[in-house]
Amino acid sequence: MLILDRINHTINLFLMVLAGLFLAAMIALTCANVFLRAVWIPISGTFELMGYFGAVITAFAMGYTQMKKGYIAVDIVVLGFSKKVQNILNAVNAMLCTAFFVLLTWQISKYAANLHNTGEVTETLQIIYYPFAYAVSVGCGALALVFFVDFLKNLIPAKEPDK
Repeated sequence: MLILDRINHTINLFLMVLAGLFLAAMIALTCANVFLRAVWIPISGTFELMGYFGAVITAFAMGYTQMKKGYIAVDIVVLGFSKKVQNILNAVNAMLCTAFFVLLTWQISKYAANLHNTGEVTETLQIIYYPFAYAVSVGCGALALVFFVDFLKNLIPAKEPDK
């Protein structure tokens, strides 16, 4: 379990760092475009790149955010149950989320493969689509791994330290 947790953490931390690099690229591109627009030479394709970089950032950050419990959770009803029932409900939730994101990963990968086979490119810059679709698929897969590890943690709760 500890090994799987470390693998999960390493993968999602790496994806978060990549998301940060894409965010830095977006900031630099936006600043450059604003500056160059002032002298009447805007950067062509900025809108396209912002959309694709935004998708990659979002996909890569999902798993790390879930690991850190950075999403809003409304658990007012669940908190009224015993710890055992809470663990069971959290395990069921994590398993359903795992299944959903595994399915999503599979379907986005199929879509990316279709984009690869058809050779579709963006309108302005003629950039190939499929690497961005595969990146979103990887992000969804990483999130599925986080939910799976959460599922296992709820099934096998950590032992309380002896006092």
